[in-house]
Amino acid sequence: MFPLLGGVLVYVLSGDPTPSTPPPTTSSATEAPELAAPSSPEPRGDKIDFTVRRNDTLERIFRRLRLSLDDLTSILNLPGVRQALNQIRPGEKVTVVHDDGAVQALNHRISETEILSVTRAASGFAAHVITTPIEIRTARAQGTIDSSLFVAARAAGVSPETILQLANDIFGWEIDFALDIRPGDRFNLIYEQKYRDSGYLGDGRIVAAEFINDGEIHRAIHYASADGKIDGYFTPEGRSVHRQFLRAPLDFRRVSSNFNPARRHPILNTIRAHQGVDYAAPTGTAIKAAGDGRVSFVGLKGGYGRTIILEHGGKISTLYAHMSRFARGMRNGQRVKQGEIIGYVGSTGAATGPHLHYEYRVNGVHLNPRTVRLPNAAPLPAEYMADFHAKTQTAFADLERRPQTVATATP
Repeated sequence: MFPLLGGVLVYVLSGDPTPSTPPPTTSSATEAPELAAPSSPEPRGDKIDFTVRRNDTLERIFRRLRLSLDDLTSILNLPGVRQALNQIRPGEKVTVVHDDGAVQALNHRISETEILSVTRAASGFAAHVITTPIEIRTARAQGTIDSSLFVAARAAGVSPETILQLANDIFGWEIDFALDIRPGDRFNLIYEQKYRDSGYLGDGRIVAAEFINDGEIHRAIHYASADGKIDGYFTPEGRSVHRQFLRAPLDFRRVSSNFNPARRHPILNTIRAHQGVDYAAPTGTAIKAAGDGRVSFVGLKGGYGRTIILEHGGKISTLYAHMSRFARGMRNGQRVKQGEIIGYVGSTGAATGPHLHYEYRVNGVHLNPRTVRLPNAAPLPAEYMADFHAKTQTAFADLERRPQTVATATP
């Protein structure tokens, strides 16, 4: 079994690429138009940069910093300001300039490209939005897997977020990244990187991707139609990568037991069919619905412990067992969407440790979730095909061009 979780730990412990040091694969650049911020004199006073904590409100922050609550009321009464500042989240930063508690200026980034700026004038407070455009550059990375996908990605300068995007948003319907990855598999990515004022902010969307798994080539590209009705990832033939079922109902996790009809039960010590796949993961890890469906059972079910069964139509059902708890609102008859969190990993029932036991059934018969054939997704409507091929031809050709050297990673 391929130890993918170990790669995750190595990746995290060894540190991510810092925002000021982008991966060395950057190639071309497309600059956003420059928009100058309105010029104004620098406000006088003491400057405070603070990071929003959990359960913080602006009133709590102002009280803690001994800032004028009357000024806060005046600021929040400005058009559009209350809505922007009431949405502050933990980890975000707010900058205040004050003179003995009297606010002279307040700045808060409200989006990747906008800063809310409040300043005091003789007539009172005024607010405006400063535009800070982002520069999008195109980067490319290739890698060969020796120990894990995460280790190979780090060697190629690819962020964990981009690799998760590759697995969850692009190839998660074709490949079980917790179980199917093996040494020698390769990836090839064309993706976006974001810069502001020449500083690297992080990776953006994957433009095109290739993954070679056990010799089988998988390719996909992002396509958005001009009318806004189509936006997603598609194969070279113009079929959506999105299918009826995900290969795995968890993100990358170590798999402790494969589908095996003659497996010896670890507790009962008897040969007993193990008609599913076990995904070992820490207690509390979120479990996703593998496909759209309806809850047909939620509760305790013998050795399965806390269990949810989903009916998906076409006589297909999926089972999720040994949960520590169910997601809020889970009840018989509840409709769920693919990818929706339905519960959390645990060790209830006859389980030797925290894991998810997952089963896939057709007409009551257990099938191997890893290898069961899933129906193809529908192709793009005919009226979009010509535009799709025109826009994606170059990117697919770039994927097919093999580099002179390929990044590799070893433990």
